[in-house]
Amino acid sequence: MLLSIKEMEVKEVRFDETFPPGEIDFSGSEVTQVAPLHVRGVAELLHNTGGEVRIKGRMTTTVEAVCDRCLGPVRFEIDAPFDLFYRPESDLPDEDEFAIDEGEAEIAYYKEPGLILEEVLAEQIQLQLPMQRICSENCEGICPICGANRNETACRCTPVAPDDRWSALRNL
Repeated sequence: MLLSIKEMEVKEVRFDETFPPGEIDFSGSEVTQVAPLHVRGVAELLHNTGGEVRIKGRMTTTVEAVCDRCLGPVRFEIDAPFDLFYRPESDLPDEDEFAIDEGEAEIAYYKEPGLILEEVLAEQIQLQLPMQRICSENCEGICPICGANRNETACRCTPVAPDDRWSALRNL
């Protein structure tokens, strides 16, 4: 769904959408949407700001990711508000590197003719997930020797002793 800047110049754009699993692209992130994503909110052009856009709303869904310890599936329920600010891409400085203050760190940029709601939501879902995605606090992970999931089978592998040639470096 395109949140059109032209339409926002006339009025705020309200949205109440439901996206079925597979409709939002999470490519390259090992995240899969497993329940419908419902989003409700409003997008508005903030006047006297040079084209700054505010998107505010709430989203709910369930996503599945890969456990960082055992590589098994783990589900996350997401029910979160969002309040985002965007500036026109033309406001970006021409330099490759530039300093930003703390307030500008939370502002993203858009390209005409507007913002794609699905892309905004994909980014917000990624930000709602924890940095370390684990299936449970008790997750044993996988065995580094045989590769078995320690949550499913009791692994009898014995740890390999480290190479003694490097032991002198431990004291440094």
